[in-house]
Amino acid sequence: MSEVFMILALCARPSSAAAFATDPNGVGVVEKLGSRVPLDLELIDEDGKKVVLRRMVDRPTVLALVYYRCAGICTPLLVSLTKTLNELPLEPGKDFKVVTVSFDPLDTPQLAKKKRLNFLRQIQRPFPPSAWRFLTGSPSSTRALADSVGFGFAKKGEDYVHPATLMILAKDGKLTRYMYGTTFLPADMQLALTEASSGTIRPTVVKFLGFCYTYDPESRRQVFRLNRVFGALTLAAAAIFLAALLRPKKRS
Repeated sequence: MSEVFMILALCARPSSAAAFATDPNGVGVVEKLGSRVPLDLELIDEDGKKVVLRRMVDRPTVLALVYYRCAGICTPLLVSLTKTLNELPLEPGKDFKVVTVSFDPLDTPQLAKKKRLNFLRQIQRPFPPSAWRFLTGSPSSTRALADSVGFGFAKKGEDYVHPATLMILAKDGKLTRYMYGTTFLPADMQLALTEASSGTIRPTVVKFLGFCYTYDPESRRQVFRLNRVFGALTLAAAAIFLAALLRPKKRS
């Protein structure tokens, strides 16, 4: 059976790299678990003041890279995050923080402040504004932050093509987990932040959502990629066939 596992590994690697790493334009996620974000990076807060990332990340932190003018997956991602924060049995500002950073140089601190107020109003629990920051920055700063977590994005027309994922950071800036898609369970978020508090790194196991869906900038929505699903099913069928083919036959 060792031959089966070897064949499966060879079959699976190209598919995984294409789906979850990057496309030819560099869009996607290349996981960098265990690496650290540049805490000395200078960004701009909602009031237009310069801030150092270190001041934002001083406890387990949810990092969301989006752009505030986005009419595609950014809004569903942030709406889902808001709902999760509503039900999260952890104390915001004490047990965790959330930092949202726009990688679009056209996004202004004024727009960041507006977005922040809109999402904070949707949270039906005590949630100090300092526990969720909406930042902007120079192209070089936001690109450096995105590169440090393996988050690839590219401009297409007036919009950006980018993955939908959250990154979980420990208080020292270490990247401990990726959370893919636009739906996040409170229990998963609680576990991710609790593990980040001790610096525990959690390898990504389930990426099927991000594998099956992609963002279509033309229609500004997520599109179900049937070809990817068929590809995954084909690999699974091939694995079963190979396993049956290589199974030792019983002597009569």
